[in-house]
This record gives sequence, structure tokens and C-alpha cells, in this order.
Amino acid sequence: MEFSADSRMKRAISALLWGLLGVLSFGVLIQGYYLLIGPMSISLGILGIIGVLIGVVVAGIAYVIELRLSKFQA
Repeated sequence: MEFSADSRMKRAISALLWGLLGVLSFGVLIQGYYLLIGPMSISLGILGIIGVLIGVVVAGIAYVIELRLSKFQA
């Protein structure tokens, strides 16, 4: 089964959007913690790095799994 460059590009864009969603969700979680419980003892820079790592992991998983999930729909 061959895939065109267009379908790979769409998969990559979709995966990047899922990664962005992961980063934003982590940011909302941190803000909620800050508002409800109080400041964290972790610096903002480290929280940013953690957020980016979460985004990269989510994007990678989404890129790999999207193809497998599309096979189950057919």
C-alpha cells in the first residue's frame, strides 16, 4: 500500500495539531493548579520544557497511530 506525499503531509499536519493540543492542555492544567492550589515549586522554564516534551510525544504518537486507526475504519 503506497501513500502519496499529500496524504503524508496531511498526517504530519494533523499530528502537529494534536501536539499543539497536548501543549495547550498542559498549560491549562498548570494554570488550574496555580489558581486552585497555589504556585508550583518548579520554574516556568522547566514547565515550558515539559510542555514542549509533551507536545512532541503526543505529535509522534498521533503520527504513528493515525495510519493504524485508518486501517480499522476501512
